[in-house]
Amino acid sequence: MTPPVTRKFQFFPFLVSLLITLAIGIVASLFTRPQIAGWYSTLKKPSFNPPPWLFAPVWIVIYFMIATAAYLVWKHRSRKPAFKITRTIYFAQLSLNFLWSIVFFGLHQVFGALIIIILLWISIVLNINWFNKYNKVAGKLLWPYLLWVSFAGVLNASIYLLNR
Repeated sequence: MTPPVTRKFQFFPFLVSLLITLAIGIVASLFTRPQIAGWYSTLKKPSFNPPPWLFAPVWIVIYFMIATAAYLVWKHRSRKPAFKITRTIYFAQLSLNFLWSIVFFGLHQVFGALIIIILLWISIVLNINWFNKYNKVAGKLLWPYLLWVSFAGVLNASIYLLNR
């Protein structure tokens, strides 16, 4: 049975969605932060590389938008195959997001991270498409994420090419 979609804001489900996405960012930052002044600072980077302090605030805003989008879609939850596909794609992109930090910063595998970010980009496109089926605002909330990951992909590719 599909629960009725409520227009009323539900704090606890939103909080759970926010905690899931922020937890991924916080744990990923455990791999990232120690490498910024160390390994990452030794890499050759392109001229368009942003300053390191910019990444954390951008990701916080993006994670908030991802959580909000997930909450808006969660309100349409059901046991139908389409919702299960949507949920699977959502968690796949979150997993790839998390994995990228581990591979790039934790393992120093710039090319491996490039492969992951390409898969992440594809999964975000799929995520937008499937979220749009439930809530157009949810799909639109993921566009800044796609744009940032597109930029990060170009940056990742440039760092790989400059340092091979």
